[in-house]
Amino acid sequence: MTVTSIAERIGIIGTGRVARAFALGLRDRSHQPLLIWGRTPARTIDMMREVGPCEAAEDLQALATSCDAIVIAVADDAIAPLAADLAQLPLPAVPFVCHLSGGSGTAPLSCLEAIGARTAAVHPAMTFTGDPHTEVARMAQAHFAVTGSSAAATDAGMALVRALGGTGVEVAEEHRPLYHAALCHAANHLVTLIAGSSDALRRAGIDRPGHFLAPLARAALENSLSKGMAALSGPVLRGDAGTVARHFRAIATDDPALMAPYRAMALATLDALGERRQPAGKELEKLLAPDRLTPPR
Repeated sequence: MTVTSIAERIGIIGTGRVARAFALGLRDRSHQPLLIWGRTPARTIDMMREVGPCEAAEDLQALATSCDAIVIAVADDAIAPLAADLAQLPLPAVPFVCHLSGGSGTAPLSCLEAIGARTAAVHPAMTFTGDPHTEVARMAQAHFAVTGSSAAATDAGMALVRALGGTGVEVAEEHRPLYHAALCHAANHLVTLIAGSSDALRRAGIDRPGHFLAPLARAALENSLSKGMAALSGPVLRGDAGTVARHFRAIATDDPALMAPYRAMALATLDALGERRQPAGKELEKLLAPDRLTPPR
């Protein structure tokens, strides 16, 4: 199968988890060897060993002057200062420069847009844990939010996503913070939720809570993705205040750290159901009130 190149030379700035996954995924999509630059030489060398055939840039200027497509894979707060540094360097004609932050659009790259670069924010809706080979495979099944500073920049961002095997979806600049909040709510808070449930199961005598929860959590996730709130089951849906009260007593006694997240999620569920005005909903709302300091007896 012929692999299509998307640039004369692609440069990756950064040496963290996301940088390594993108470097591996884009390694063969550049006419010339992929170029990598990071502030810590030892991490750059380690990344090169992991990614395979690629080269290290001597400095930021060497990467900037050699690459017509540059992927910035650094911490959010470092994007704008790095873009400012790049804007002071002699870049190739009309380069494509993107960053991989979820919460920001193209604003952090505005200084590069001002000198003629096509700029974009390209964010994979995926979690990265440090296994680039697995993550490249996952990105091939993932959706990416693409926000370009122009139609040409958006097209370039979409081409990069296609090179990784993913599906690009255009997200407006003003919607980036809400888009990112939604992903964090789904992915990050899910980790907190499962960790809290696992801890409570251990306290209840379950030795392998992950194995115990897995079938239930996977079924609930699949059902919620396809059916939304129609997938809900349990005592809040039934208006069963007595069961929730017993939960509170057990949590207060055996796992107090679970009280705040349990209460918050139960309230959010009650709100999503729109049941607060019904008699059972009013009873649950009183039971779940955030200012209630002690569990019901």
